[in-house]
Amino acid sequence: MHRSALASVAGLLLAVGLISCAVEPDLEVGDGTPLDDLEVVTMDNLGAALTFHASFDQGLPADFAVGDDQIYTAESYAEQDQAVPGLGNSAVSIVESGGRFGHGLQFHERNEHAIFYPAAENVAYSELNWNGTVSFWLSLDPDTELAPGFCDPVQITDAAYNDAAIWVDFTAESPRQFRLGLFGDSLNWNPDELSPDANPGFLERLTVVNDPPFEIGRWTHVVITYAGLNQAAGRAALYLDGERVGQGPEGIDEPFTWDTDKASIRLGVNYVGLFDELSLFGRALSDDEVRALHRFNGGIAGLYRR
Repeated sequence: MHRSALASVAGLLLAVGLISCAVEPDLEVGDGTPLDDLEVVTMDNLGAALTFHASFDQGLPADFAVGDDQIYTAESYAEQDQAVPGLGNSAVSIVESGGRFGHGLQFHERNEHAIFYPAAENVAYSELNWNGTVSFWLSLDPDTELAPGFCDPVQITDAAYNDAAIWVDFTAESPRQFRLGLFGDSLNWNPDELSPDANPGFLERLTVVNDPPFEIGRWTHVVITYAGLNQAAGRAALYLDGERVGQGPEGIDEPFTWDTDKASIRLGVNYVGLFDELSLFGRALSDDEVRALHRFNGGIAGLYRR
């Protein structure tokens, strides 16, 4: 369903009305137990902060989008201005009843196309004090399914992974690490244009998981939160299955300068595996909110379809 034109109104209704809404009796968390009072309030607050949600249950367009709800494909990100709506890569398809909740997106072979949703308005970008959260689910065995080389399941930028970008990746060789990266304007944080492996500033910024909990037949919940970007002392955190991983980078003070018309939510860069429930929020969720989001049964649609 196209919601771009209605999303601003929907967001206001959620912000004003959800806190007072009665919760349906069958609203429950993933283990089948009813939501407690704190979790009810938490889910209402999350609904008010939601800016984008793609479940793939009704097709490729996002179920909820403040901006453009269409997915686009191009031959590469260098040719992003030639992108057309839909999936132009036959190796990527919706798999019925194969997602974390309902349908999901499956990358059957290494994806080298540009597949993305526009970031404008769907990501609550701000030139000062930029905050937000990205949430999605993955199912794969990185060591047996991924082709050689780096793989970014999600990458949000208007340029490249090292230039005003937020991403997670799997490292190039087995055993693969899982990493969170946030890097502002490249000429600001890397003025000498050093390669990543030769740049301590790149390696020290990463949040690294040495033994990440990914495997075939198991869904892993990935959440990225970030706060205070585009000002002094920006910070970020990575969560897996509802729990924070490490401390996360702090003191991110370089600017993240975007041309919002070029910015995109890139999916499955070199990825092979299952992907589901992409959602974005206009603020950094708390630890408790991330745990509640992980436990919520039925997917993000429950935040606005009550």
